[in-house]
Amino acid sequence: MRAIVMTGVGGPEVLVVRDVPRPEPDAEELVIRTEAVPVLYPETALRSGAFPTPVAPPFVFGYQAVGTVVATGSRVDDALYGRRVGVAAGSGAYADYVAAPAASATPIPDGLDAATAAATLMSGSVALELLDAAALTGTETVLVEAAATGVGAALTQLAAGRGVRVLATAGEAAKAERARTLGAEHVFDHRDPHWVDRLRDELGPASVDVVFDSIGGESAAAMLEVLTPLTGRLLGYGFLSGAPASVTAADLIARGLTFVGCAGPHWLDQVAGRRADALELAAAGSLDCLVESVLPLEQAAEAHRLVEARTPLGKIILRPRTS
Repeated sequence: MRAIVMTGVGGPEVLVVRDVPRPEPDAEELVIRTEAVPVLYPETALRSGAFPTPVAPPFVFGYQAVGTVVATGSRVDDALYGRRVGVAAGSGAYADYVAAPAASATPIPDGLDAATAAATLMSGSVALELLDAAALTGTETVLVEAAATGVGAALTQLAAGRGVRVLATAGEAAKAERARTLGAEHVFDHRDPHWVDRLRDELGPASVDVVFDSIGGESAAAMLEVLTPLTGRLLGYGFLSGAPASVTAADLIARGLTFVGCAGPHWLDQVAGRRADALELAAAGSLDCLVESVLPLEQAAEAHRLVEARTPLGKIILRPRTS
């Protein structure tokens, strides 16, 4: 079968097309014939060496896929055979066939196409878990950073659907318009060094109750000045700036604020439990995780270049020849 092998740590060029053996399931695994593979922003960080990989290269790259079950292990329910599912693999998702733990399989609702399902798996489930962690009542003002794409886009839609006031940041005009379309009342350009001042001007005497922080770094500290004293919550789930939120316990205590770290294995277990909910919302038309383009599996390196450039408004999906 055809697969994309990460040959070493580096730029997109380390993702190389190779013929590799088709995987066989272990006792608690299943194998899918792949139909769609989402290219995830964290995967670019793994490939570049910003995060450690689970095993040393070379190995078949990729961590999520959607497809049809074509084999099951001895301890896996045979009823899964022939079902369309999304899976999370430790690696090996950029391939014609993918082996993954059966426990990670999430059925795809009828009528939901593979590309849309693949785009929804991560963004939708992370957004739902973030909203739960924020404990929204429907009366808050929230700020969603990087609100036009990925998790931010899903958060904007879902938060607006819950009746809260949504403010947002985005990095360019097209993304700002996308965020407004998704439900953001005002959008600020986070590339502008004075954007927090503009946010303060817009708020007037009001404040922000919840910040969904995907940027991290120094800008997170600036958010403390606009959060509601005593009840404000800063949820850190990403660091597009290259560093986690630069806030200290002293910063929070002085204002009575709460920082919620949304990362790590326990957090990811909670996120995994929301995949089915996210797919159901997508199937019902209540969540639009936009698909920017669908590329052949062999163009994985180009897909990574596009994602790293941060220009797409939606997900880049890889499609093997087998689909």
